[in-house]
Amino acid sequence: MRIHCTAILFDLDGVLVDSTAYIERQWRDWATAKGLDPAPFLRFCHGRRAVETICLAAPDLDAEAEVAQFRERAAEEEAPLTAAAGARELLAALPDGRWAVVTSGPRRVALARLAGAGLPRPPVLVSAEDVRQGKPSPEGYLRAAELLGAAPSDCLVLEDAPPGIEAARAAGATVVALSTTHPATALADAHLVLGSLEDVHLVSSPGDSRPLAFELGPAVVMPA
Repeated sequence: MRIHCTAILFDLDGVLVDSTAYIERQWRDWATAKGLDPAPFLRFCHGRRAVETICLAAPDLDAEAEVAQFRERAAEEEAPLTAAAGARELLAALPDGRWAVVTSGPRRVALARLAGAGLPRPPVLVSAEDVRQGKPSPEGYLRAAELLGAAPSDCLVLEDAPPGIEAARAAGATVVALSTTHPATALADAHLVLGSLEDVHLVSSPGDSRPLAFELGPAVVMPA
């Protein structure tokens, strides 16, 4: 399948950086330390800001206060993470100013994870602090498209979680999901489901305002 777009917008965790196990361990340790069942937090954490995860998993907690405590802690060293399969090669092929990262995490964490995985700093980064509402709100993807000077409908979004897919579709973008953190059946709202970024190939890079062309595939086959 070939698709043309003005810009490409990436989620971070599970798309560019292989951080799923690390994120789940953080939530599990945090919940256990507070005497809480980790399961609800693990159910909601992927693709969402921490404040929305806490609101959904433990509505009796003061989510804003809990997140403020996260921020007050001394900046911890991020665990060594690796780039997701195909991420380094795809980013190296993209022209400047035609891609962005839209993450539900804090900016400092996003930059640390990109650097730790040996990936470049994006020309545009929209993080948790930059939006009033996190995914599944389309706000982050709309802001990234605006900062790149692209119409949302001319953007290709790469996501791995249902809240991010919902956000990108609400923004009007074309959404390709990667089955890196969720089974393909949970990603069915995307326009296409692929296995990893190794299935995304830039085949035309004019370097100006003309569309980029990507070859996508093979698609993940949904079970009947």
